[in-house]
Amino acid sequence: MKSENFIRFTWQSGTYWGTHEGENVRRWSDAPYAGGRPTARLHLTADVRLLPPVVPSKIIAVGLNYAPHVKESASATEIPEEPVTFLMPPTALLAPGDSIVLPKGVDRVDYEGELGVVIGIGGHAIPESEALEHVWGWTIVNDVTARNLQKKDKQWTRAKGFDTFCPVGPWVKTGVNVLTANLTTRLNGEVRQQSTIDQMIFPVPRLIAFISRVMTLNPGDLISTGTPAGIGPLAVGDIVEIEIEGIGTLRNGVVAEA
Repeated sequence: MKSENFIRFTWQSGTYWGTHEGENVRRWSDAPYAGGRPTARLHLTADVRLLPPVVPSKIIAVGLNYAPHVKESASATEIPEEPVTFLMPPTALLAPGDSIVLPKGVDRVDYEGELGVVIGIGGHAIPESEALEHVWGWTIVNDVTARNLQKKDKQWTRAKGFDTFCPVGPWVKTGVNVLTANLTTRLNGEVRQQSTIDQMIFPVPRLIAFISRVMTLNPGDLISTGTPAGIGPLAVGDIVEIEIEGIGTLRNGVVAEA
């Protein structure tokens, strides 16, 4: 598969898929996994507004998937025997460059840098040996978490489900292997998280096989694969950047709820 950077964007009154090509964006007729094809239409990158580069029917997230994070977490005291999964609403998606909103009345909101897996070929009970054939591409996810609500509720729906709590981007990268890549999270330029993707307790093929045994994965679905150690709180005015080698950098600011 050719290496390309797929984005979604608005231009004038329309919403489109495209590939980011430096100073230009090439418009596509649709997402490639939906039969889309490149067109001859080009836009200047400066003239378009980026959207989240995914339109998932569901977002499946994985918790406690790096051993050092399990040690720092209040959600578990030992390595899980199976992947710990939960769902996030698509309404939580946030575009690259847009602002994470800290809700009123929430004491602590944390960043969590993660690798995102975008499904291209759907399926149920996908064998682990075939799992990577179902991946369309890779992206970056910030699994923003209201930490005090996570502890209070004993489950994670509210803590993870606020609008703007799932920044994704800057694009979906195809045609690369990121399974041993470096992941680095910076808060206001200071490194807070650093790991390699292959330090996951449950690697991507295992996650796809496990999740698809429970629920059918559809083309476009997003799996957020867990965060390494180094999570921490966000404050108004912060800039959080998550970089994954071979993909790029997802950057978002932080504001207070109006």
